[in-house]
Amino acid sequence: MRTATGRSVRIDLTAGGHHHAPTFPNTMNSTLISTAAAVLLFPVCTALPQAKDSKDAQKKAAPAGPKPTLADVRYGPHERNVLDFYKAESDKPTPLLFFIHGGGWVAGDKRNPGSLQPCLAAGISVVSINYRYSWQAQQAGVKPPVQAPLHDAARALQFVRSKAGEWNIEKRRIGASGGSAGACSSLWLALRADLADPKSSDPVARESTRLWCAAVSGAQTSLDPAQLKEWTPNSRYGGHAFGFMDPHDLKTRDTQFAEFLAAREQVLPWIREYSPIEHVSADDPPIYLFYTTPPALGQERKDPTHTANYGVKLQEKLRAVRVECELVYPGAPDVKHPQIHDFLIAQLKGPAPK
Repeated sequence: MRTATGRSVRIDLTAGGHHHAPTFPNTMNSTLISTAAAVLLFPVCTALPQAKDSKDAQKKAAPAGPKPTLADVRYGPHERNVLDFYKAESDKPTPLLFFIHGGGWVAGDKRNPGSLQPCLAAGISVVSINYRYSWQAQQAGVKPPVQAPLHDAARALQFVRSKAGEWNIEKRRIGASGGSAGACSSLWLALRADLADPKSSDPVARESTRLWCAAVSGAQTSLDPAQLKEWTPNSRYGGHAFGFMDPHDLKTRDTQFAEFLAAREQVLPWIREYSPIEHVSADDPPIYLFYTTPPALGQERKDPTHTANYGVKLQEKLRAVRVECELVYPGAPDVKHPQIHDFLIAQLKGPAPK
């Protein structure tokens, strides 16, 4: 692989001497611990100017909303392993919206989660999480970098379930939501096999990562560059998830797609582990996909990173195994829930999925 500086490097897919994808239920805690150690050893991995600028802009643009019942609750060792909890008042345990912010895994923040006010009004509590950025993980030596934000999301979900009694949460009825990278993370959690480790000495690690439903916006459903080129020829997103960017310059995030595509076979085990569409199975929960423009498979799109082409292909695969999947875009047929919160409330407050 050739980096942004022109230096050739070898992509190492091994971990602990094994030449295959690791078994994540047994390694999630060690990943968090080793990454925390890396942060201590490499204090330069704090905040890039570009990320700070993005965060400041969000602060200025974000509208005021309800304040968290509990703010910046720590669920892991990294500075970004924090979440906000918004409690819906109820005498009975409430369902929960688990919100993962977008920003391409390189920026963004947990403030003002989507669907917050409608969910609270419907008696659904809300959690919104921060997580390690992929560039922080890349600087710390996490391979692939996308492992950090996705495993952080899984750990945060397990942590929330461990607080079910204390926070008055019905721990089975948790639905994930988010936009863009947060949508991809939500789908990965919804479709992947359970990451719980029932034999762990850590009670949080014994909690399930399975979801009741997921409702997302602008989701990337695959991180396979060959699929993306087939679906949308001018695709450019995804390489940074596997280290194809300069972690010191966020502007390089989408500039190495050609190198990513050329190295596809080398990183294929990672692609198969971290692409949501690779994990579709008949026991998956109901899925809702929202896009702002109609699909056009095989054609270049104005915004290839958030095209409904992603949604068409995931819906096809989910319907093939008879999993409910509602795809919404302008002019879409069979729309039952016009907005994400409509679907979330119907699922989280309704009867169990078939």
